[in-house]
Amino acid sequence: MHTLMVLYGRPDDHDAFRAYYRDTHLPIARKLPGVRAIRHTVDIAAAEGPTPFAAIFEADFDSAEEMFAALASPEGAAAQADVPHFATGGVQILHFEPTST
Repeated sequence: MHTLMVLYGRPDDHDAFRAYYRDTHLPIARKLPGVRAIRHTVDIAAAEGPTPFAAIFEADFDSAEEMFAALASPEGAAAQADVPHFATGGVQILHFEPTST
């Protein structure tokens, strides 16, 4: 399994971010080909103090190759092109192979 993670920085208007993310962006992201599971939240908190992030998105794929193919697809291009419409706090995109202990 391989996971794509997107960390969304604090937006200018959290309520507008939340509404756009839920109603517009997530339906686009759910169309990524090859996705096995999606997790997200717009309600995160740090263990101590403020967090620089407003939301987290994770999508699981069978492999890194499947993830890169999804991001290169028309659906992936649409999701990436939509980010500037609502993510005024910026994004950090990570990917990794999760391990269990």
